Amino acid sequence: MLALKQRCLWILAMLTLAVAPAWAGPEDELKSYVDNSTQKLVDKLNAEKSLYSEDPEAFYKLMEETLDQFVDFRRIAARVMGRYARQTTPEQRDEFVERFKRSLFDAYAQALVNADDFEMTVQDAEILPNNSDRASVQMQLTSASGNRIPITYSMFKNSEDRWMMENLIVEGVNIGLAFRDRFSQEMEQNRGQIQLVIDGWGSAVESLDLNNEEQGQS
Repeated sequence: MLALKQRCLWILAMLTLAVAPAWAGPEDELKSYVDNSTQKLVDKLNAEKSLYSEDPEAFYKLMEETLDQFVDFRRIAARVMGRYARQTTPEQRDEFVERFKRSLFDAYAQALVNADDFEMTVQDAEILPNNSDRASVQMQLTSASGNRIPITYSMFKNSEDRWMMENLIVEGVNIGLAFRDRFSQEMEQNRGQIQLVIDGWGSAVESLDLNNEEQGQS
C-alpha cells in the first residue's frame, strides 16, 4: 500500500511539472514588461480622451507621467541633437528635452485621440547577444479596420536596471534617425544658432513628413 501511494504521489508530481508553465527567461520577462507598459499607455490614452478637448494641458501632464515611466526622452533628445549636443549648455539641453516631448504631443496627440480603437501586441523580443543591456522588441498595431502596422521598440537598461525605450521604428521608418536628420537640417538653415533651432523645434516637427523618410538603422 505504501509503495502504491508513493507511486501515485510521484505520478502526480510529474503531471504537475508537465502542465506547469516553463521558466520565464529574460526575453519572456521583457515581453511581459513591454506588454504591460504598452497596455497601460493605451488604457490611459483611451480613458483620458475626453480630457484632450476640455483641457489639453492636463491631458498632456497625465500622458507625460505615464510615458516617462517607459520612455527615456532625455536619451532620445540627446541622440536627436547628435554632435550638436556638445554645443549646448545644461539649461539648453533641459529645455530641448521639454520642447521635444511637447512637440510630439502637439503634433500627434490629436491624431491618437481621434483614432478608432486599436490594439498593440508584442510579437517577439530579442536581447542582443553581444550586449545584454540592449534589446529589440517587435510589436504590431492592429487598427479597427484590421490594418496591421509593424513597430519595433529599441530598448536599453538604465542605471536602475530598468528597461526603457530609446527609439522607435514604424513600418521601417527609424523615427529617431528622422528627427536627428531634421535637427541637423535646422542647424544648417539657422547657421549653427542652436537656440533658434530649439525655439523653433515644434514647427520643425509639424513639417516633418515621416511617410517620406527613408528607412534607416539605429
